[in-house]
Amino acid sequence: MKMHKKSVYRFCLMVGAWLACTSMFAGTQGEGSVFIPADDAHIVYMGRISHRIPKAVTFTYPGVSIFVNFEGTSLRMKAKPGSGDFMVEIDDQLPYRISFTKDDSVLTLAEGLPEGVHRARIMYILEGFELKPVFEGFYVDEGCSLAEAPVLPERRIEFIGNSITCGYGVESNDRNDPFTYEMENHFYTYAAKTARALNAQHLVVARSGIGIYRNFGAPTSGSKDCLPAMYEQVMFTDPTELWDHSLYTPDVVCVNLGTNDTGDGKYDFGLLTDGYRKFVSHLRDIYPKAKIVLLSGSMLSGKPLDDVKRAMDTVVSERKQAGDSEVYRFDMSPQTGALGYGANWHPSMRQQQKMANELAAYLKELMNW
Repeated sequence: MKMHKKSVYRFCLMVGAWLACTSMFAGTQGEGSVFIPADDAHIVYMGRISHRIPKAVTFTYPGVSIFVNFEGTSLRMKAKPGSGDFMVEIDDQLPYRISFTKDDSVLTLAEGLPEGVHRARIMYILEGFELKPVFEGFYVDEGCSLAEAPVLPERRIEFIGNSITCGYGVESNDRNDPFTYEMENHFYTYAAKTARALNAQHLVVARSGIGIYRNFGAPTSGSKDCLPAMYEQVMFTDPTELWDHSLYTPDVVCVNLGTNDTGDGKYDFGLLTDGYRKFVSHLRDIYPKAKIVLLSGSMLSGKPLDDVKRAMDTVVSERKQAGDSEVYRFDMSPQTGALGYGANWHPSMRQQQKMANELAAYLKELMNW
């Protein structure tokens, strides 16, 4: 008997609902489900990813995101045990955090959903250079599949930064807390919040402790592994695989560095300025048409903040004199403690929101968005 296409689809969902109730358990592969590998064309990614592992996706930078539309009533995710933490959004429901510990390879993202097509947005929220996360694919209900590939926003922002951009300590309310992965969450940073407010994609190149010419605690002469030196790599830990910039051309690049260069008061102003100068020149070579915004905020104060601003102002002035009028400056508010602190004196969640409000308003006007 030949069934109508819509009838087949409804039957698929009914079968999927029954299977979800009988065989979908977190952390087990289960029977009666369909595995779809990470290289499936219906899965869309945002951020720097590597395909070196067959049918899987690896990454190290926070903010890497996975977008998928799926049929059925449940969705499970497979990843390398110990990959770390993700924020998950299913349809229009509130986001929630999941963690792939050393004992987890499959986690249930949703079950018991209404019949129909659903969408999932999954963001990696940690710095993965130690954890080396690997996403392997999804399980959907038997008889179901992934739906049409999601279409991402046309607007594109690139954020280059340090621990502030990573989300270091943002889930803590105690400035005396040490760093732990449980307290890091890029989803709540000014970068991710700004992108959501402007309905834009965002790509992140950031690591805690890194600088424009000198990493935190390094000699004043500079660091060989400062951010500009790492910038071309797909994976922070792997210099053998270089990023193809044609895969993501931003409309605007936001650079928030300088805190680690100057925060301990030990730095060379000339080298600091030259670090900005050379990196902005490199970014302009890569992105001839993008606007570049040099940011300050929010952990610096006093002379270090003044010198970072002066170095960035110098470079912006030089670029304008050379005919490049698309390099800009913007200062987000320094933290005062009125909005609390995250771990180790880092921006609190409220401070990150304030930064996002300021930057989103600035970019909206700058970009005419």
